[in-house]
This record gives sequence, C-alpha cells and structure tokens, in this order.
Amino acid sequence: MHQPWLPYLCVFLAAGLTTLLMTPLARKVAWKLGAVDYPNARRINREPIPRMGGIAVFLGITAAFVVQYLGTTYLRWPMVLAPSPHLKNIRYWSLVGGFVCIFLVGAIDDVFQLKPLHKLLGQVVAASVAVGGGLVIGVIVNPFTEGPLCMGWLSYPVTVTYLVAYVNIFNLIDGLDGLASGLTCIAGFTMFVLAVMAGRADAATLAIATAGACLAFLRYNFHPASVFLGDSGSLLLGFSMGVVSLLSVARIAGLTTIIVPLVIAGIPIIDTLSAIVRRSRAHVSIGHADRGHIHHRLIAEGFDQRQAVLIIYAWTALLCLGTLVMTQVSVVPRIAIFFALLLASGAVARKLHLFRPVLLHHTNPKTGDDELVCPQDPEFPDEEERFREQESQRHHGLR
Repeated sequence: MHQPWLPYLCVFLAAGLTTLLMTPLARKVAWKLGAVDYPNARRINREPIPRMGGIAVFLGITAAFVVQYLGTTYLRWPMVLAPSPHLKNIRYWSLVGGFVCIFLVGAIDDVFQLKPLHKLLGQVVAASVAVGGGLVIGVIVNPFTEGPLCMGWLSYPVTVTYLVAYVNIFNLIDGLDGLASGLTCIAGFTMFVLAVMAGRADAATLAIATAGACLAFLRYNFHPASVFLGDSGSLLLGFSMGVVSLLSVARIAGLTTIIVPLVIAGIPIIDTLSAIVRRSRAHVSIGHADRGHIHHRLIAEGFDQRQAVLIIYAWTALLCLGTLVMTQVSVVPRIAIFFALLLASGAVARKLHLFRPVLLHHTNPKTGDDELVCPQDPEFPDEEERFREQESQRHHGLR
C-alpha cells in the first residue's frame, strides 16, 4: 500500500528539481534569442535580465506528469486523470494542447514582442482548445434561488473569457523579482489543499506540480533575479491556475464556491482592476503601461524590492487562509468572510492610491502636441491639479 501523499510528493519534487536544473539552460536560450529585458523608465531592473524562465517552468510541469504517468503505470499509483462527474466528457489531451499553445504564445512574445491583439488572440486560441476538450463552466447553483442556472452554449465563451482573464491577471502582476512566481506558489499550494479536500486528484496534481516548479524557480527569480519568467512563464502560470480552478474549486459547489479561486487570485485581480480604472479615469489607453501597480506603489512608499514582494506575499497568504476557512463554513458565513476580505483589501488599495492616475495628458506649449506625463515629469503636478479640478466639477455636476 502506498501512502496517499507519496505520489503528490514525487510530483512536487519532480517539478521542482527539473525546474531547478533547467533554469540555467533557459537563461542561456534567452540570451541566445535576444529575449532580454533591458533597463528603461518603466522597468525596475537596472541591468539586462533574460526573460524566458517559462521554459524551465514548462519543463518542470511536464516532468511532473511524466513521473505521475510512470507511477500510475508501474507503481500502481492512483489514477489522477479521472474527471469529476461535472466534467465527465473532458479530454485531457486537449488540456495538454492548451498548455502547449499558451506556452508557445508566451515564448514567441518573449522573442518577437507580439502586438497586444495578436497575443490576446493566441490566449483565446489556447483557452478555446482547453474548453473544446470539455473544460467548461456549465451549471452554476445560486444559493439565493431555487434550482441551478444552466448556461447552455454560453458556457463556452464564458469559460474562454474566464481562462483568458486568469492568464492576464497573472501576466500583469509580474513586475518585481519573484512576485508572480511566489504568488503562484502560494495560490498553487492553497488550490492543492482545496482540491485534495474535494477529492479532485487531477486538479491537486496540477496544482502541486505548478507550486513545485514555482518554488524552485524562486531560487533564480527572487531578488536579485538572474532570470525573469517572461510571458512564456507568466501566461503559463495564469493558465495553469485557471485550469486548476475549473477542474476543482469552481466546479464543486455553486455561486459562492466560484468566488474561492477569485479570492485566491485577489491581488492580481485588484491590480488589474485598478489599472483599468486609473487609466480610464485619465483617458489613457487601458493597454498603456504605467508605474501605478501595487508593487510600484509599495516602492514609492519607501519599501525595497524584497520588502514589497514579501508584503504582497503576506497579503496573498491572508486571502488564501480566508478561502480555506470559507470552504469549511455554510453559505452566510462564507459570504461574510468574502466581504470582510474584500473590504480589507479595498482599504489597502485605497491607502496605496491604486486608483489614482499616474499618466496624464499634457499639451506641449511649444509644439501643441498632446503628450503623456508621469509623476517624474515637471509638468505632472500642474496636470494633476487640473485633473482633480475637472474631477471635482464632474462630481458636482452629477450631483
């Protein structure tokens, strides 16, 4: 008889050791292909850093499932690729296809810097491959009404949108050494525990493999980093966490349980939402990068990179602890805990001024051209004062 934890431990170690051994190779490949982040006004790093660490993470997750396959075939480990009743028609090779696709999209972007629309299209294709294999949100049980909500054909675009959103929130949070990989490690361990408690071996195996790969990658990625995840890594991690949540957490119960993976990914979601709001408020393109993310704000408050990352780790760990408690209580306390976490996170976001614009329009007096200015520019204080006056007038006008 095998100990029930032994296969998970072997999968975790396989992912970690492979990632640890392959990261130096991934770093060399990145240098060879010119996939390097050079210092500029938007980046935190002060020296060139290769950005294809996703190669090592992808190989780590792959090695984990090879070990799982060998254990199932030759050592009589329990079968993990057994879908839940909700996903009885799932085809796991389609999930493999989705993982390969999202990794390739990220790797191509690392080397050639794809246009945002092209990268989004690649993400939609990867998500569609997984959804086409049966990974769909088909039925939602609302605790406040009688009977389930069957989405029918809408389940396909809804699930694709869910996966693409998960991919992008993890991609956008990847702004400091070890931030995205560390957050994914914490989220992965949390989803692993939840999946084991729910009896979802497929989700648990993917979650622990992803956590193991991320933990090992931190050896090279924590400050001072010698390699970055790149889009090949951040897109892959977001996709993996999205798939885990669909395989397990979001499918077990109803509407309140769908909240759980959203709370686990709370920090990336808040960061993405605040970016959309502050850019929209200042009439700046939503896709235009700025230095208003959570990690930028923490550094502006006087924290160094390590301190900022550790603060965000602690914030994420608190949210993950909240989700573990949420799954052990009834519906009403679960909703109460959710709103408590939401209010606490909202208070921190307000304290850090996450929704305040950091890019503003400015008319160049010499050329008459419309330019964007940031807090480092001498024109910014005047434009910020003008922006506040316009906001105040608009607010009073609405009243």
